[in-house]
Amino acid sequence: MKLSVVVPVYNEEKLISSTLSKVLQTTLPHGFTMELVVVDDGSRDTTPQKITEFVEKKKKTNDNISVLLKSINQGKGAALRDGFMKTTGDVVLVQDADLEYSPDDYPILLEPFIKNDADVVYGSRFISDRPHRVLYFWHSVMNKFLTMFSNMFSNLNLTDMETGFKVFKGSLIRQIAPKLQTQRFGFEPEITARISKVPGIKIYEVGISYAGRTYKDGKKIGWVDGVKAIWEIIYFNVFVR
Repeated sequence: MKLSVVVPVYNEEKLISSTLSKVLQTTLPHGFTMELVVVDDGSRDTTPQKITEFVEKKKKTNDNISVLLKSINQGKGAALRDGFMKTTGDVVLVQDADLEYSPDDYPILLEPFIKNDADVVYGSRFISDRPHRVLYFWHSVMNKFLTMFSNMFSNLNLTDMETGFKVFKGSLIRQIAPKLQTQRFGFEPEITARISKVPGIKIYEVGISYAGRTYKDGKKIGWVDGVKAIWEIIYFNVFVR
């Protein structure tokens, strides 16, 4: 089986090379190969150059890497939509560029696809005994509220709707991707609403580790995105079919 890892990137010049290296060095379950799709979302620092340099070196030994360098910044949702459409894998995984989510957890995320024929797997930060960096109380409160609010509309029982670790069957996400509307962090509630409406879909959660960043470290999501998510949950669950 082929795993496509989609990495949306914006202004991560300090981390992007180490992130991509760690992704490619990850040990996958037996029978899996990896395709890496990197989408730079109009970075204004040296991230595009670092991506290009990294890929040029790696392509001498690995030709399963593709890069999309966007000229303007549109947001994580737009970057993922474009990235999903470039994938060819049986399974497609979202990897944030800041390493808050560790590639070491890939085998855990892939297990439900191997053993349970899953369609979608969410990596939950709230059902895990794996290492977690202790950070913002109100962020965790907001995450849990948004998850509960989303569950009320989608009739799912997720524990972490806002997780950055989301994994999909490739055929499913490539079918949904052209319909995605949100440009920024609204991707999380939108994709959750859309997959909840797929008849007979099998969604799993697994516990993951989490090394969250502070705003000083470069964390980008803020309270405004949380407020927007409330409307996005309502809109994509109630008004979009």
